[in-house]
Amino acid sequence: MNKEGLVRFVSDKAGITQKAAGETVNAVLEGISSALEKGDSVSLIGFGSFKVVKRAAREGRNPRTGEKINIPASKSVKFTPGKAFKQRVQ
Repeated sequence: MNKEGLVRFVSDKAGITQKAAGETVNAVLEGISSALEKGDSVSLIGFGSFKVVKRAAREGRNPRTGEKINIPASKSVKFTPGKAFKQRVQ
């Protein structure tokens, strides 16, 4: 499912127009992105939680040449599914 499919699903499930559903989906995604950008975590009970994790700098290798390269430190988003979500997917 892509974003357009999610908007259609929300529209059908909530009985609202696709325009309103699109605005709602965009608002939710913007809220999650904004919180993560500030360094906060986002917990959605029954679904899961999102948090920013730091990756340390490390040494890697170019797979083509085998040459050593330095991979700089970075940040990434980690999603941990909630118990109810895990059970539903299994």
